[in-house]
Amino acid sequence: METHDDDLSRFEAEGAASLPITQDQGYVEHDGARIWYATFGSGSPVILLHGGLGHSGDWGYQVPALVGNGYHAILIDSRGHGHSARDERPYSYELMASDVLAVMDALGIEKAGLVGWSDGACTALILASKAPTRVAGVFFFACNMDASGAKQITESGQTAPALKQGMHGAGA
Repeated sequence: METHDDDLSRFEAEGAASLPITQDQGYVEHDGARIWYATFGSGSPVILLHGGLGHSGDWGYQVPALVGNGYHAILIDSRGHGHSARDERPYSYELMASDVLAVMDALGIEKAGLVGWSDGACTALILASKAPTRVAGVFFFACNMDASGAKQITESGQTAPALKQGMHGAGA
């Protein structure tokens, strides 16, 4: 019987489900970083991109669902997150999008669907705009490509003026 956690009570109590075990994982050296990936199943490729300060373990519920429906799920830890290393440069969605392309190239994936959460969604949208022939589609959620409409909350609870420019860096 399939269960759902619409109110997130199970997630709150237990956290994300563990990822399935895979022997297909490794690293791609790219542009000053060592990028970790893991793959599960076979079929049409779907790349899952986690949010800032997260890691691929956040996709524990989604991987079995994708594999069970005939997809090839690919997880990538963004540079400086999870198992991936980074260099001294500031984070940027463009740089992380190029990391995703490097993993796709290393795995021989010509085109894939992208699922992105938060910073992963921003990365997916940048990748789709820069290399549209490599992207079958993008499902994105909790994405904030331009923070100019956001308001900072001060310690007193008052709102500060809107941020002056969009987020160029990601996560941390």
